[in-house]
Amino acid sequence: MTTPAKVYIVGAGPGDPELITVRGQKRLAEADVVVYAGSLVPEAMLVHCRPDVELVDTRSHVLETWLPLIVDRVKAGQTVVRLQDGDPCLYGALHELTVYLLKHEVSFEVVPGVSAFQAAAARLRAELTVPDLVQTIILTRTQGTTNVPSAEDLDTLATHRASLCLYLSAHHIAKAQQQLMEHYSPETPTALCYRLGWEDEFVKIGRLDEMARMTHDAKLTRTVLYIVSPALSANPEARSKLYSPKCGHIFRAKVEG
Repeated sequence: MTTPAKVYIVGAGPGDPELITVRGQKRLAEADVVVYAGSLVPEAMLVHCRPDVELVDTRSHVLETWLPLIVDRVKAGQTVVRLQDGDPCLYGALHELTVYLLKHEVSFEVVPGVSAFQAAAARLRAELTVPDLVQTIILTRTQGTTNVPSAEDLDTLATHRASLCLYLSAHHIAKAQQQLMEHYSPETPTALCYRLGWEDEFVKIGRLDEMARMTHDAKLTRTVLYIVSPALSANPEARSKLYSPKCGHIFRAKVEG
């Protein structure tokens, strides 16, 4: 069945061409036009596209140049994929894109992708929600060009001492470290994850009080995800109630004794 002409906003995942969803891969294979940011989506991801596809790299564009192009192509009967790194719902300028498409009465669909924090947890072979230790994950960023509401400042979020995933913050990492250490202990395990899934991927684990130094030593200024979490050094004996013989539920009786 032929895919109808409309816009598919597809999450490419963190960078590994094999970490795109099956649906996302199918949409890429069917697309007449693929609009992507070459600085964030590796060229290897485009292996899923047809040889005759029109590729539009938006890394040096503003919305006013590539949004009209998308609308023109769809109204000409072509299928367009807007390929975004990670998942479109996280720091992906999805809001302004969907507002524009709705305004111009262009049909669209959002296809989710694997986020960097999920790829990082897999790379670290870690669960970020360990029973009796931490049950909350916070995804956030530091104040920069994009304003962060005062209620979401790191000083406030750090009070929860949850598994904290820090995006888009390498330029301000010294300040972020200082803010986080107001509530997390200096020994809190911290993972620095650079360009996960790319050929030059770099992952280093240290302590929270080493986060800024690790960043500067590696000369990293962008495309870094930090995970600060006690879960990264959880007690090996920790376990959930889900498969515990001491806990029954509708599918299994409690084991007595």
